[in-house]
Amino acid sequence: MTEGPATLNKMDSVTENPSTTRFREYLRIQSVQPQPDYDGIVRFLFKMADEIGLEKKTLEFSPGRTIVILTWRGTQPQLKSVILNSHTDVVPVFEEFWTYPPFAAHKDKDGNIYARGAQDMKSVTIQYIEAIRQIKSEGQQFPRTIHLTMVPDEEIGGQMGMELFVKHPEFHALNPGITLDEGLANPRDEFSVFYGEKCMWWITIHCRGDPGHGSRFIENTAAAKLHSVITSFLDFREKEKKRLESNSGLTLGDVTTVNLTKVNGGVSCNVIPTEMSVTFDIRIPPTVDLKEFELQIESWCREAGEQITIEYHQKLMNQKMTTPEDSDPWWKAFSDPCKEMGLELKAEIFPASTDSYFIRTAGYDALGFSPMNNTPILLHDHNEYLNEDTFLRGIKIYTHIIGSLASVLSLAGEQ
Repeated sequence: MTEGPATLNKMDSVTENPSTTRFREYLRIQSVQPQPDYDGIVRFLFKMADEIGLEKKTLEFSPGRTIVILTWRGTQPQLKSVILNSHTDVVPVFEEFWTYPPFAAHKDKDGNIYARGAQDMKSVTIQYIEAIRQIKSEGQQFPRTIHLTMVPDEEIGGQMGMELFVKHPEFHALNPGITLDEGLANPRDEFSVFYGEKCMWWITIHCRGDPGHGSRFIENTAAAKLHSVITSFLDFREKEKKRLESNSGLTLGDVTTVNLTKVNGGVSCNVIPTEMSVTFDIRIPPTVDLKEFELQIESWCREAGEQITIEYHQKLMNQKMTTPEDSDPWWKAFSDPCKEMGLELKAEIFPASTDSYFIRTAGYDALGFSPMNNTPILLHDHNEYLNEDTFLRGIKIYTHIIGSLASVLSLAGEQ
């Protein structure tokens, strides 16, 4: 636990792959919510841009939330571009549960690199950069421009990051064709690639009822209504869980998840409260009719009684997907090099949410992909790690994918 960054640098500088060294340097920048070191991120990424020879700029649509854009111009810059997106913030840590300090980027004898952000998603940022470093060193050029966009605040919803960015002329000026963004590790041989996302609904149900003394059988209480609402939601949750477990062809992205996250109410142990509330986190697949699902929620509330209101904190409604078929030129350009490398792809709906949602909502195609197979899913977990060999292999994978996407011939509507 006492090994620090300086010691690690000295020990590894002779034998470590330079790409790994840069990965670990990036991991040590504490861009952790709620006070990410975005200035440190900018300095590091600008240094990488200068080393490789990329154009660089920053944007700031909300104070302190810096967007970094690194650009490699194509030979036909009028064509739609390839965007390599990643977020720069990471979630908080509970250091007492970590074997190694979560921002030391410790590498153990098996090559596992432990750090917050190792999977989510600083690895992907460096893999993009190192893939382009290698491609440029070989003297290759492509017709399409490649933009690397590194955005803030994804881990707290993206409202001050990508959601603002896609609404701004600066984003549309990038002339997006296809965007790659984060995916998930896959504990099996397959590589997960995500072509759509669930709609995230965060809702609070407020139940009002008659108050009274805690010694009496008061009728029409807020608690009784709350009990009915919770039962309806959790019964539905159990049905979806069983549907997933009984069908091996389904993934978590194919079913609706419901989780109770907060219960509030009451002022004293002996006073029956006038109001109680319950909050749910709901993630709805793009195959579900959202209007019908909303009506179902309203029906559960009516069944619980009167004086019940629904408050939506988050209610995403866009269900746009990127076609995971060879008829789509972007999918074909992504999947063909994967097939040539012998990678088995598993096309899925993302079970949670990423910045890709905002990109698709703005009308552009996006695929979520993190080249990590045979790797446990550890995003947001204690002892998050990524193996060095997996990381380095991911760079090679991206060199082929990026080159293929940036070489897509002129499409309909392009000149």
